[in-house]
Amino acid sequence: MDKKIVILGRKWSKRQFFISALWGIGLLALSLFINYIAGTYASNHISNPVNDIILDNLPAKDVYGVFIYGLVAFFIFLAVLCAFLPRSIPFVLKSLSIFIVVRSFFIILTHTAPSIHQIPMDVEYRIANFFTFTGDLFFSAHTGLPFLMAQVFWKKAWLRNIFITASIFFGFIVLLGHLHYSIDVFSAFFITYGIFRISKWIFEKDYELLNS
Repeated sequence: MDKKIVILGRKWSKRQFFISALWGIGLLALSLFINYIAGTYASNHISNPVNDIILDNLPAKDVYGVFIYGLVAFFIFLAVLCAFLPRSIPFVLKSLSIFIVVRSFFIILTHTAPSIHQIPMDVEYRIANFFTFTGDLFFSAHTGLPFLMAQVFWKKAWLRNIFITASIFFGFIVLLGHLHYSIDVFSAFFITYGIFRISKWIFEKDYELLNS
């Protein structure tokens, strides 16, 4: 990386870049802690399952393999992408943090029980319990996270298409497995777009660096 990164008339030194990236790491760690508290609260105050016009007409399938390892593959791809585009690191970390905090707020408000038709998770997939909770359904992170990255990398058409495709694919998977209600999936697109706009406003300089 050059000693000076020039963007829109501003100069970013290596020191400024690394401080911004460290702030991103710190915010992400904090957001994950908040997510744990919110997920635990939602699971301890879980209510009853509800009817859903799509799930009621869609037989449940065992999709845990794709649900878990697909998300792992998504984060591996994102990490490799950031390694090749290091100027994206601060904004990616900070926008992910905002996403997690906003979602944590929503799952505290709404903690509906999973669908009664959901297939029980096999022991081999219990690793998912480290990052998912029983009552944290609204809204779907599997749908929202790829869509957020589509907004972040919107100016790169091939990345935008990959992330939008992943978002739609994961949305279908969680509905097929009855792992989310339809409102969790469809609302994710609208809420995530709002999260991106908030992140772009708060972290304007980081977004400008990303697109330099």
